[in-house]
Amino acid sequence: MNRQTKGVLLAAGGASLWGGSGAAAQYLFSTTTISTAWLVAVRLLTAGILLTAISIVRAPQQVRALTHQRRNLGYLLAFAILGMLNSQLTYFLAVKFSNAPTATVIQYLQPVIIIIWLALSQRQWPRRIDCISIVIALVGTFYLVTGGHLNALTLTPTALFWGLWCAGAAALYTLLPRPLLEHYDALAVCGLAMLVSGIILTPFLFTIPTPHLSSGDWWLVGYIVVGGTMFSYTMFLQSIRYISPSVTGILSAFEPLVATLLAVTLLGTRMTPAAVVGSLLILLTTFLQAIPLQKVLALFTRQKHHH
Repeated sequence: MNRQTKGVLLAAGGASLWGGSGAAAQYLFSTTTISTAWLVAVRLLTAGILLTAISIVRAPQQVRALTHQRRNLGYLLAFAILGMLNSQLTYFLAVKFSNAPTATVIQYLQPVIIIIWLALSQRQWPRRIDCISIVIALVGTFYLVTGGHLNALTLTPTALFWGLWCAGAAALYTLLPRPLLEHYDALAVCGLAMLVSGIILTPFLFTIPTPHLSSGDWWLVGYIVVGGTMFSYTMFLQSIRYISPSVTGILSAFEPLVATLLAVTLLGTRMTPAAVVGSLLILLTTFLQAIPLQKVLALFTRQKHHH
């Protein structure tokens, strides 16, 4: 198996496992009394312990540097609270109040939020492709939220609130760890951030009664923790060693695709034609941001001159 194929399989597999965890959470929320805070606490604490343990064995000096240097610790705490904890909790709340496909697609508004934030912070107009992305994303959101009708909402205000918050949190999740990821292993950074987030949420494990779950439900909780968090993270981060970030960005579309397929086929979730159009438009912005447009245009111009 060549490097490109290996990278594609790892990225697509990681994104698919992520998408599956959204559908698993939707099933648990609709059939049990499981609490969002309890599920996220279990997910982050368990995955955090496992990934940090792996990092301590693989690169103990990196874990030491991340936890003992004040500057690194400040970045790590900001990422853990504003990025990791924020994005995980709001994503599951969005799933609870809508469904896995909708929550996952709204989360993909994060590139647009990053574009707007960078434009405001750097005080310069976005590129033309960025402006096109913003317009497409807004039209997609309109179709997803209203079903194409100005006088109706297909999403409840609560679902829309948590979905948009989740997109903002996902943007923070992308931007905050950058200073750390330039110098340290991604697995160590994410593992420690999950561990810190899980410790912060630990009180919920004692104040919220443990839900009454069947053996099948516990298997789903186990999948969300191990498959949908630990394996998905590890696979997706490893894929970057073999393929470019732009390709991994495109393959991340497997996440909403799998979430939608599982929710529609197994959970009976209905997607209206307008919701499908809106979802595809929002995902299109991810492709536009991932494709190196300058290289494509240069290649097209070169071929034109050649002919």
